[in-house]
Amino acid sequence: MTTSIQQRRENILASAYRSGHVSVRQLSEGLGVSEATIRRDLHGLASEGLLELNHGGASVIRGSDYSFLSKSMRNVEAKHVIAELAAQLVSDGEQLFLDSGSTCYAMAAFLRSKRGLSVIVNSVRTAQELNAPGINVLILGGQYRPDRVDTIGPMASASLDKLRGYLAFVGTDGLGMDFGLTAIDIESAHIFGQAVKNARQSILLADSSKFDAPGLYKIANWTEIAKVITEKRPSDAWCDFFASQHIELIYPQVNSCDHDNP
Repeated sequence: MTTSIQQRRENILASAYRSGHVSVRQLSEGLGVSEATIRRDLHGLASEGLLELNHGGASVIRGSDYSFLSKSMRNVEAKHVIAELAAQLVSDGEQLFLDSGSTCYAMAAFLRSKRGLSVIVNSVRTAQELNAPGINVLILGGQYRPDRVDTIGPMASASLDKLRGYLAFVGTDGLGMDFGLTAIDIESAHIFGQAVKNARQSILLADSSKFDAPGLYKIANWTEIAKVITEKRPSDAWCDFFASQHIELIYPQVNSCDHDNP
């Protein structure tokens, strides 16, 4: 599947997820392609069990989760800002780890112009997004999760354990001052936590909705995080906390907490 087809089908899924149903005519007009092309896309998505065909279009299958899609649709603008800031920290020739979350996926688009990168991923989507000259992608083998389009488990962990010296970018499902960064599922928490431990430096990407909303499973302690990137200045309490932990806070136009310049 080419990137353009993949992106178009992701747009179709996003539309279906928002409204529960999509029509061939509306998609054709909105995406600027023929109705025949949209019908092929819908049939392809239906064959993958992602949509249910009906008269004139398709609907979301009742009870479906679409974990990655659901996450990727939340706080889209904030993730775009964070992703661009994160990519600015990456120099040509760098070795990176990107987790399989939607914020790191957004970061991949800003990395395609870099040269000589080696990028470790456990996300098939992110690997595809990094398809560009001068980027070497290492994808961790392991158990494949179709809903998240990533790999986890002992085989992925064993592969990651052989790697060192990289700069790790990780996201989170929630943050707590006392508990650190967290995930809502144990498999993600384990593989991302291992990536942090093996990295030479780890950078957290977290939009403002993640603050004071910790998940169940710990990814890493704050002592393992060097920088936090978010889309706007956090509360004074969080700014003070990051300063006390010697964590650099990065957000648009301001690179450190300044209580007089919110």
